[in-house]
Amino acid sequence: MNSSKLLMIVFLALLTVACASSNSGSVYKREDARKVQTVRTGVVESVRTVRLEGTKSPVGTIAGGAVGGIAGSSVGSGRGSAIGAVIGAVVGGLAGSAAEEGLTRKDAIEITVKLDGGAMIAIVQEADEQFNPGDKVRLIENSDTSRITH
Repeated sequence: MNSSKLLMIVFLALLTVACASSNSGSVYKREDARKVQTVRTGVVESVRTVRLEGTKSPVGTIAGGAVGGIAGSSVGSGRGSAIGAVIGAVVGGLAGSAAEEGLTRKDAIEITVKLDGGAMIAIVQEADEQFNPGDKVRLIENSDTSRITH
């Protein structure tokens, strides 16, 4: 029974990570293809490391609750089993929610750019590309997304 519980927890963790979306400057949503985007240029003023919080969807809570309920129901028999299932579901739900947030948390950078027109902007995106003060960059925008690229 312990190996099946462990296998279920690993499966749910992988499922949670697979559902995470990307905030990378290099990743586009499928709907962004073939849409006009505005491009402006500028120079990086500063770069600061930040953290993107993880997702907080019901997936982690529900999955954790299910695993906890199953695990809790194996404790005792009769009413003890039912009480164990309820307690296990609550504890598992809380643990699943915390695990989802932790597994989907990502490193990011805040890039402050002085645009060629003189305006200053700041964009936060995943830290998958390196930017340094003085770098010439492009700000690419569409109706709901902005990104900085080289």
